[in-house]
Formats: sequence, structure tokens, C-alpha cells
Amino acid sequence: MMREQVITRDTVANPKSVYGDKKASTRHFITQRLTGAINIAFLLLLLFVVVRLAGQDRVDMVAVIGNGWIGLPLAALLVIVTLHMRNGMRDTLEDYFHGRTYRFYMMLNTLFCIAIAVAGVAAILKLVFWG
Repeated sequence: MMREQVITRDTVANPKSVYGDKKASTRHFITQRLTGAINIAFLLLLLFVVVRLAGQDRVDMVAVIGNGWIGLPLAALLVIVTLHMRNGMRDTLEDYFHGRTYRFYMMLNTLFCIAIAVAGVAAILKLVFWG
């Protein structure tokens, strides 16, 4: 059984103290920055789709999103956004929960993000490949 480390003012004030997983924290930091940058890069595509579909009916929506040049990058964007969302919620959960409660809520967060990504990508791929 793993013991929880108590972090006090002295632990935080000491520059030599080590707590947490260094590799996981670095990976989280890099992933959060990369997904944020990619989201900004994909912003133009998202704006194009929103403006193009404003006031249109379902047939036009299927035609626009069903185009492989639009639908496939949109599916990739959805996966990247859910990764970014999961990491952002992780930061919030780390602030308020610890131990088993934190792991439980992280599991729910991960499952929710996976469900959103799978449902969204499946819907977009259906439009791209089967109309």
C-alpha cells in the first residue's frame, strides 16, 4: 500500500525536496502546451466550418463535413481537444482531490473524454465515408 506524502510549507520551501512524478509532470506540461498550440492552429478550420454552416440545412452540413479535406482534420481536432480537456480537468482535480478520490475522479474524467472523442470521431467518419 502506498503512503501519501504530506507536503508542508517546509517541504515546498526546500529547493531540494522532491515530490510527485517528474516524468509524468513533464509529459503533462508538454502535452498541455502542444495540444493548446495545435488547437490554435486548427482554429481557422473550425471558424470556416462554423461560418460555412451558419443557417444551412442538414444536406449542406453533410456535404461540408463529409468532404475528406474538412472532416478528417475536424476528427483529428476533436481528439486533440479532448486530450486538452482531459489535461485541463486533471489540473483542477489535482487541486481539490487527493488519493483514491483523485484517482476515481480522474478515471471518470478519462472515460468521459474517451466517450466524447469516440462518439464525435465516429459521427464525423460516418459522414466522411458513408455520407
